[in-house]
Amino acid sequence: MAPAWLRPGTLPNLKLPSWPWRITWLYLGLVLFLPLGAITLKAAGVGPAGFWELATTPEAIASYQISFGLALAASLINGVFGLVIAWALVRCRFPGQRLLDSLIDLPFALPTAVAGLALAAVYSSENGWLGEPLYRLFGIKVAFSAIGVAVAMVFISLPFVVRTVEPVLRSLEKEQEEASWCLGASQAQTFFRVVFPQLLPAILGGIAQGFSRAVGEYGSVVMISSNIPFVDLITPTLIIQKLEEYDIDGATVVGSVMLLFSLASLLVINLIQVWGQRYQATSTAVG
Repeated sequence: MAPAWLRPGTLPNLKLPSWPWRITWLYLGLVLFLPLGAITLKAAGVGPAGFWELATTPEAIASYQISFGLALAASLINGVFGLVIAWALVRCRFPGQRLLDSLIDLPFALPTAVAGLALAAVYSSENGWLGEPLYRLFGIKVAFSAIGVAVAMVFISLPFVVRTVEPVLRSLEKEQEEASWCLGASQAQTFFRVVFPQLLPAILGGIAQGFSRAVGEYGSVVMISSNIPFVDLITPTLIIQKLEEYDIDGATVVGSVMLLFSLASLLVINLIQVWGQRYQATSTAVG
């Protein structure tokens, strides 16, 4: 006997998605999926051989190395100092603390071009407040060099680590540290064996987010770098240069490589977050 919904005169009882669900898919389709699909199809149009040739030119490979390498260095630096800043904001009391707490988010609100101009002015080797003494005394040129690119990446990615670690640090129970002290552990031992393992997932998550942000940065970096290939040219600037040269295929292919990297970065961030949640749940159950 046929099911009821297959009998003549009957229709399947299908429940249409709710309006918020429809609006969500429509909005994401127009704003997110359609542009990403367009660049993917455009890059696929050059063929596998053409894609590999355009994506692996010496200029492109050098820009990948500079972008990814400096972004990794900047994110690791922020992993250390971001933890120190978050610790100071949560565990210490000092004058101007609220002002400092609000200034941490300044890279989020400040236009990146303005940030680049400010950094170039401060670190200029000719008349910069910090750049001129560094160049005159130590021969270190910051602005318009790879070091300047790293400084800009540190500037724009610092809040990610601080704001990721800060809430986790606030949620830690002080009794755990007190119990460790009562058992004879020093402050250093308590930090590295009790506190730091619980902060590690948040630190890694903040580093990963800052790394992804630094790799895609353009506005502040282009102002403080010389934009010379094989010296300090980053991948986003290379894409702009190719567009200015009407090399649409080259710009699209390099942009597709950055897109693939961004998707991989999101996957790593999600895996870190899942691992962090499981770690915290396990720690809570054990405690």
